[in-house]
Amino acid sequence: MNPCDLPLRAAVETGALACVAAMAATGQGVIHEAAFGVRDPETGAAMTTDGVGPIASLTKALTAVAALQLVEQGKLSLDGPICDVIPELAAPRVLEGFGPDGATLTRPARLAITLRHLLTHTAGYGYDTWNAKLLVMTQRHGAPRIPTDRASLSAVPLLFDPGERFNYSIGLDIVGHAVAVAAGRGLDEVLRDFVLAPLGMGDTGFTPGESQTARRVLLRQWQEDGSLAVIPWRAPSRMAFLAGGGALYSSAADYLQFLREMLAGAPNLLRPETFKLLETNQIGDLAVGPMRSGAPLASRDVDWYPGNTLRWSLAFLLNEQATPQGRSAGSMAWAGLHNHYYWIDRTRDVCGVFMGFLLPFSDPRALAAFWAWEAAITRQLG
Repeated sequence: MNPCDLPLRAAVETGALACVAAMAATGQGVIHEAAFGVRDPETGAAMTTDGVGPIASLTKALTAVAALQLVEQGKLSLDGPICDVIPELAAPRVLEGFGPDGATLTRPARLAITLRHLLTHTAGYGYDTWNAKLLVMTQRHGAPRIPTDRASLSAVPLLFDPGERFNYSIGLDIVGHAVAVAAGRGLDEVLRDFVLAPLGMGDTGFTPGESQTARRVLLRQWQEDGSLAVIPWRAPSRMAFLAGGGALYSSAADYLQFLREMLAGAPNLLRPETFKLLETNQIGDLAVGPMRSGAPLASRDVDWYPGNTLRWSLAFLLNEQATPQGRSAGSMAWAGLHNHYYWIDRTRDVCGVFMGFLLPFSDPRALAAFWAWEAAITRQLG
C-alpha cells in the first residue's frame, strides 16, 4: 500500500471519518489519489475520488477568480465603492450591540465597502457560526445569514468599519452578486464559461445533474451524544442570488484541476500580475486569527497553526512560516465547512485536496487525518 494511503484508511477504519477522498499533484501530474469508506450509506456505494457533494467554502476561490477576471476586463473595480455595482450597499451600518429592550444598535459605516474589502474579508461582515452578535441577529431578529436577494443585502450588518480588521465572512457571497451584475449573467453561467469549462471541471456546479447525483456523497454529522447522523441529500433550490461563498458541488478529482491551475500560476485564467494578488499578502499588518465557534454542531474552534503568522491574499490563506507538515512559507490554502481542506505550495511544486464530507468543521480527528496525509505527501516528494 502507498504510505500516503495509511492515514486516510486509518481514519475510516477507526471511525474518525465515514468516507474520505484525497488527491495531490505536482506540475507534472497527479502523484497520489485515494478514497476510502462509503459515500452513500443508502446504497452502500463506496467512496471514489469523483464522488460529488457540497464543497462549501471551497467555492470562494473560484468566485474570487471570476471577480478578478472582470477586474481585468474593466467591469469591476478592486478599490471603487462596491455600491457602484450593488446600490443596496451604499449605506452600510455597523452593529454596535443591543439595547436593554433587545433592539439593535447600529451606526453608519465610516468607509465605503470595496471589492478588495470583500475578497480579503476586511469589509466588516462575518458568519454567525463564529460570532455571538451575528448569532443573536439571525436567531432573535431574523436577519439573513447571507443575502439571498436584493432586499436582504442591506439587512446584514457589519461588525466593524471596512478595512479595520480581518474577519472571515460572507464577503464572497456578495462578490458573487457583484460578478453576476457586472457580467450581466448568472453567476453559474459566469463560473461555467470562464473558470470551470476552461479547466475541464464538468462535475462542478450549483446544481448537480443526473450524472453527478448518481455519484453523490452524503454528508455526516457528529451529534452531541457521540453518534454519527447522515444528512439527507437535498436537491439545491434555485435562489435569486447564487451563493458565491459556498454553494457549489464538486469532487476531489474536479477540484484538483483548479488547484493545479493555481499551482501553475493560473495561465488559462488570469494575467500574471493579477495572479500575483492571489499569492501575496493583501491585508498588510492585519492577521488571520482564531475563530471561536458558537455553534458546535457546525464547527469546532478554528486555530490550526498557533504561533504561525497568517495573512490573506485576494483568495487564499497564506502561512508566513513553514508548517509542521512541511508546507512551505507563503503557500496558499483554505477549507470548506464539511472538513474539506486544500493547499497549494508553489515552492515545493505540490498541491492537494482532502474531502471529508463531515460536520462539524475543524473536527480534530478529521484534521489529524488531513495533516498526516499532507505530511506523507511531503515525505514522498523528498
